[in-house]
Amino acid sequence: MPRMKRTVKDSVFTYLFQDPQYTLQLYKSLHAEDDGVEEKDIEVVTLANIMTDDLYNDLGFMVKDRLIILVEAQSTFSPNLAYRMHLYSALTLKNYADENKLDSYGTKKMAIPLFEPYVIYTGDQDVPDTLRLSDLYIGKGRVRVETEVQVLRGDAADKNDIVNQYVRFCKIADEERRKGGPTVETVKRIIDRCIEEGVLPVFLASRRKEVEDIMVVLYDEAKVREIHEYNVRKDALEQGRDEGTEKGISAMILALKAFAVTKDAVAEKLVQFYQLSPQVAEAKVEQYWN
Repeated sequence: MPRMKRTVKDSVFTYLFQDPQYTLQLYKSLHAEDDGVEEKDIEVVTLANIMTDDLYNDLGFMVKDRLIILVEAQSTFSPNLAYRMHLYSALTLKNYADENKLDSYGTKKMAIPLFEPYVIYTGDQDVPDTLRLSDLYIGKGRVRVETEVQVLRGDAADKNDIVNQYVRFCKIADEERRKGGPTVETVKRIIDRCIEEGVLPVFLASRRKEVEDIMVVLYDEAKVREIHEYNVRKDALEQGRDEGTEKGISAMILALKAFAVTKDAVAEKLVQFYQLSPQVAEAKVEQYWN
């Protein structure tokens, strides 16, 4: 098994869309009406992972200093994506203001770009077309702060649309992994099959070695996570037997949270290993999450 290359942190998604020609294709997929934009008009402004709270996003790019597009790629749906996009938008806007020396305390009106947040969803759940920050509000009343995120599923009529192509790549990767497991041979089959079926053929053929390296790292990370979660479950179950099931559940939730597992995924694991109902599992997650 190849060793994990810790220097490789990009996913296939970010590697694909950091290439100017594919960033341009993504923009044209979102704005087919704007045929005057060229590669030189696009600047990548993705947030770097340099914040103390690890606030960074998958892809951000600016078009002609007038529009900032933020895109996340998700295989597991989270209803909290609008909240994360709201934070990304605020920080990206702050970076823009700092770089352009805009004075937020001045008497002259600032000129700032328009924001458009998107999520490319590659999973199989039935998810809404739009996610809104206001859907998460507890209080009732007039909404004064809002962020809307459009969900893209890769269902455009044009099969060569770059979003369609990326979603299809993810589906093929999932299918092959289920059949062959997270192995180097599976990675090679994924790329061979995509090229044969005309899915990102130029990108995958010309960058095959780099994509293989990235995918091996992603699979290695998944294996590390799987081993970790196995030991978390084992420890939690042992603690549950020794000190009571409730303490075992609490330990499992907190340990998985520390490993950046989502609330929904933690609840699913509680259902599997403690035979709880989905409603009780969700309640337990909320009870012990903080």
